[in-house]
Amino acid sequence: MDFPVTFHIFGNTVLAHPFFEAVGIFLGMRYYFYLKRKSKEKLSFNTSAAVLIGATAGALLGSKLIGNLENPYSLFENFSFKRFWSNNTIVGGLAFGLIGVELAKKIVRHKDSTGDLIVFPLMFAIIIGRVGCFLTGIYEETYGLPTDSVFGMHLGDQYLRHPVALYEIVFLILLWAGLKYIQQGRKYPSGYIFKVFMLSYFTFRFFLDFIKPRVEITGSLGTIQMVCICVIIYYIYTIKNTKSLHLKYSR
Repeated sequence: MDFPVTFHIFGNTVLAHPFFEAVGIFLGMRYYFYLKRKSKEKLSFNTSAAVLIGATAGALLGSKLIGNLENPYSLFENFSFKRFWSNNTIVGGLAFGLIGVELAKKIVRHKDSTGDLIVFPLMFAIIIGRVGCFLTGIYEETYGLPTDSVFGMHLGDQYLRHPVALYEIVFLILLWAGLKYIQQGRKYPSGYIFKVFMLSYFTFRFFLDFIKPRVEITGSLGTIQMVCICVIIYYIYTIKNTKSLHLKYSR
């Protein structure tokens, strides 16, 4: 296979990454609305609108902000709005999307969790997007470090590299199966599936970034890993509290 894979759309050459990213977002949203129609939990229009706006605004801001802060030195040395807008990361999108949702819920005074329904559509969208990351090879910053392991692949240069996009796809498929098992087992409080997803995904990304090119900000850690640590600590605390409350009210 030759990297990067491109598509010719309306006379323009488009890299696989943005194409699959757009397809992933579209199909993920369709999947979400399908599950929402089937769900027994109905939110008011004001709550649904506030959560959607909060999630979208937070995710957009976070994906750009953290994406650019991966290499803050080059950002401030040679600032370009076009470059700022093109840099993004799902880690920032998820972390700040969460903040946006929580702020929106406070504004409309909605206390219950709204995250469980989005988990599988979100994973579906990420999987499709990662296919595009893999097909783009080294031409966007979603590739792995050189490796001598059996998993090494040529992604567009002379080195065998970790195909980190494929690693993430495999992880998400396994996580999908694990979350479905939890969902079909014991009764858990609303929001528990989302919390397990966030804790699992950010833990995975923390370790995955050790085999990706990164600018070391604190010790050997990059910006994304520092964000991951914050989210991991937050969800360890919230899951512990969720289990305590569940045990308390199930007695």
